[in-house]
Amino acid sequence: MNSPLPPPALTRRELLSGLAGIGAGATLAACGNSPLPDAGAASNLSESTEVVVIGAGLAGLMAARELVAAGKQVLVLEARDRVGGRTLNHPVTAAGAKPGTVVEVGGQWVGPTQDLVLKTIADLGLETFKTYSTGNYLDHRDGLSLQYGHLFPVDPLNLGLNRLPPTDPVGAAEAAVAIQRLNSMAAEVPLDRPWTAGNAVAWDSQTFQTWIDANVLSPGGQALLQLTIESVFSAQPRDLSLLHVLFYIHSAGSLDNLINTENGAQDSRIVGGSQRISIGLAEPLRDRIRFNRVVRDVAYDAEGVTVAGAGFSVRAQRAILALSPTLAGRMRYTPPLGGLRDQLTQRLPMGTVIKVQCVYPTPFWRDAGLNGQVTSDTGPVKITFDNSPPDGHIGVMMGFIEGEDGRKALAWTPEQRRQGTIDSFVRYFGEAAAAPLEYIEQSWSEEEFSRGCYAGYFPPGVWLDYGEALRQPIGPLHWAGTETAEIWNGYFDGALRSGQRAAAEVLASL
Repeated sequence: MNSPLPPPALTRRELLSGLAGIGAGATLAACGNSPLPDAGAASNLSESTEVVVIGAGLAGLMAARELVAAGKQVLVLEARDRVGGRTLNHPVTAAGAKPGTVVEVGGQWVGPTQDLVLKTIADLGLETFKTYSTGNYLDHRDGLSLQYGHLFPVDPLNLGLNRLPPTDPVGAAEAAVAIQRLNSMAAEVPLDRPWTAGNAVAWDSQTFQTWIDANVLSPGGQALLQLTIESVFSAQPRDLSLLHVLFYIHSAGSLDNLINTENGAQDSRIVGGSQRISIGLAEPLRDRIRFNRVVRDVAYDAEGVTVAGAGFSVRAQRAILALSPTLAGRMRYTPPLGGLRDQLTQRLPMGTVIKVQCVYPTPFWRDAGLNGQVTSDTGPVKITFDNSPPDGHIGVMMGFIEGEDGRKALAWTPEQRRQGTIDSFVRYFGEAAAAPLEYIEQSWSEEEFSRGCYAGYFPPGVWLDYGEALRQPIGPLHWAGTETAEIWNGYFDGALRSGQRAAAEVLASL
């Protein structure tokens, strides 16, 4: 499969501004909290169909749409009372908010080269709007905050020096060189079989932190790359296989694509919230979706598959499990899955992220010439973003508590997380941030049917020893979900592509 076209060389401004927009991206949701609340409320709890799809996120819904379009009988089982998976719209109730105003508490962005999700948005009649990027960026280091835009007028080596902030030019330049090298290394990783790369053994035998330590000398450059990776994966560089980082970069086309705001993965948002994509996909399937169906058992044989949970069962010829390997591994299979697949699901943890948002009467930071995008060395919130509605009638400042910071914050009370968030926003934007009208948080690690965000990631050794089992069907069982995607793995686009692939496998087998 062809990879996305790479963009022009990364600039330092784009690097730091992109970091402020990463997250929930991947990478990876009603107009209200309960989309399609009455859909699929079947009274018959023992059903049969040609294909059963487990999971009504983007991957499962796309798979179901493809199968229905091909004339197949399909049922979709969803554990929650809504569609959307790791996308979720949350209504804003603060004084001054217009009726219907929502913020996205899960994945929210789309960008260039994400062709399938952009086509799907257009096909559903939805609209996008640009992520707010007008004004200066802010970098907080060693207790000091510096606004920046352009600094160096020329960049003869095309390293990104033309937009360096004045905090640590040496470290930034070294990080820019390292990123170019990573892009070159990533291009050597086959997207369909990463474990067959020429250097796969060496790359999958070390963490990304090991690579940073060996290849980036300055503390500033190391810190910048560490923050980059934390923001992309919601995990620490020490958690991640270098091979997986390179695969992920190639999957998106370049690291530039992953971290950039303008013309990158964080380029645009969906008017009315990103969960509208799933709601739109689900609308023609509403009679085929069964909510509150928590699948616990999957029994399969040469004739088909029976999936069951408390008080229900579905018999089908084929099943598509459109959920993360982490969740797929929590089901009981009869007979047990082959060793590789079962072992794989034990080795793919989810990232840790708490998405936090404060609502204000206005986006006051804009008046100070700021675009709301911050990168910081001080937690708990190290990345911020202006998440206000398109017309800016209220101000919404959004941030991420990720990776190690997120794991620590899981032990805090919601009130402690609220105060930590406000303290971070005051540090960056002043006392005007001290009294939000409303505080909204989503802790994805505490969601039973997500177990984390943005996506599952590969520690060292997993691609080499177990990668072949990621997409390989087992009898009538097929696997989907953004973690299985070759293109834009971890993002909306990857989820949709995985649904198409799984549907094609099923159609070829029936």
